Amino acid sequence: MDRVFNNADSFAMAFDDAWKQSLRSDTSRSLSIEERTKVILETRIQEHPFLLNNPDQARQVADFRIRLLGLD
Repeated sequence: MDRVFNNADSFAMAFDDAWKQSLRSDTSRSLSIEERTKVILETRIQEHPFLLNNPDQARQVADFRIRLLGLD
């Protein structure tokens, strides 16, 4: 992730990338969607400014991205 902004679009792009990377991980494949989302938010993009400043909205964006793009 080169540039990060404190907005939902930047967060969505970071989340999408982290989700796709997690799908390539053998350990992540066995996790439920809820568990995988939690791991991503807590370990892969935990420093994203939108997540830090708007955790509830960030979670909603993450859930929306999963449904919208069929990332499961």
